[in-house]
Amino acid sequence: MAPTSSPRFSPSEVTVIFFLGGPGSGKGTQSTNLVRDYGFVHLSAGDLLRAEQLREGSQYGAMIKTYITEGKIVPMEVTVNLLSNAMRESLDNNPPAAGTKARFLIDGFPRKLDQAVFFEETVCPSELVLFLDCPEDVMEARLLKRGETSGRDDDNAESIRKRFRTFVETSMPVVDDFEAKGKVVKVQATGSVEEVYAQVKQGIEERGVHPR
Repeated sequence: MAPTSSPRFSPSEVTVIFFLGGPGSGKGTQSTNLVRDYGFVHLSAGDLLRAEQLREGSQYGAMIKTYITEGKIVPMEVTVNLLSNAMRESLDNNPPAAGTKARFLIDGFPRKLDQAVFFEETVCPSELVLFLDCPEDVMEARLLKRGETSGRDDDNAESIRKRFRTFVETSMPVVDDFEAKGKVVKVQATGSVEEVYAQVKQGIEERGVHPR
C-alpha cells in the first residue's frame, strides 16, 4: 500500500488511540471495559493477523504464520492495511451517531516507531497512546496461566520471554517518542483489573475522552 498524499481518515471524523503494553499486561481485559463504557471499536492487530492467516485464499497467510511462530514482527504494510480496512468496514457497517466521532482502540500496535509513522501518514493521526506498564515476572505468570486454557502456540515460557524482549527493544521506543510529544497515558498494570481500569479511566478522561 503506497503512502497517499493524505491520510485515509481525518481526526475530525475518527479518534484513534493506540493501546500498548507487554504480552500479558492486561490489554484484552481493559479493552473490553473501554468498548463497553466509551464506545470504542476494538481492533487488535494480533487478532487481525491471526484471522488473516486462516482466511481462505489470503495472499499473506503463510507469511504471517511464519513471522508469528518465529516471534518476528509482520511487515508493517500488511498490518496497517488490515487495520485500515477494518476501520473502513466498521465505519460503513456502524456509522457514528450524528455529531459524534467514531472511536478506535488499536490494541498491540504500533509495535515499532516506523509503524506509527506509516500509520499516521496513511491512515489517521492518533489522539494518544495508552500504555500499560507491567513488570516481566507479572506478565509471564499471567501468560503461563492463560496458556493452560488458551490453546495459543505462543503462550509458553520460551515464546513469552522472546515476545517480552521484542516488546522492550521495539515497542518501548514508540512509547518514549509519544511521551516526548506529551501523547502518552501511562498506567501501572500491576493491581487488580478494577484498580488498573480506574487509572485508565482517569488518564483518558483527563485527555478529553469521556464515557458514552
